[in-house]
Amino acid sequence: MTLMPRSGFADAEAAAETRDYVTVLVDGQLFGLPIECVHDVFIASEITPVPLAPPEVAGLLNLRGRVVTTLSLRRILRLEEGEARPGRMVVGVEYAGESFGLAVDGVGEVLSLSVSDLQLNPINLDPRWARIAKGVHWLENGLLVVIDIEAVLGSGSAEAPRASAFPPQKGFQP
Repeated sequence: MTLMPRSGFADAEAAAETRDYVTVLVDGQLFGLPIECVHDVFIASEITPVPLAPPEVAGLLNLRGRVVTTLSLRRILRLEEGEARPGRMVVGVEYAGESFGLAVDGVGEVLSLSVSDLQLNPINLDPRWARIAKGVHWLENGLLVVIDIEAVLGSGSAEAPRASAFPPQKGFQP
């Protein structure tokens, strides 16, 4: 006699699985970054512009002695930059063994959401958001667009900046 697992038990386990997201605001829209990619949240006192860099690159900043490329999530989403403020919120993320900063308008809380509640991008989702979105969660007070770090920093999107687009300069010794 072979024992078979009850099908409802496996479904209940899948429904109970959650994923944590650091929420950020960009142009009034709530986005979620998978918490396993996030290693810092801070206010950048100074971001140094990089001449001839792609428009998405806000510049370089010093993060505890490391020079980190900082990208503007507003520019990635093709939004107006808004008025300059002293000190921008930056989320430090890790991708392909490298640290990057994502400049955002604000940082919210950490949300634990059920994996089974993640939905495909709606067909009416703004195309600028859809190209970096892994999916969406419908919340009581609006929509949480889950950011696909691979699409923002990797080779997941033809329009997105890539980590490989920022090669080390020849002769540079860290």
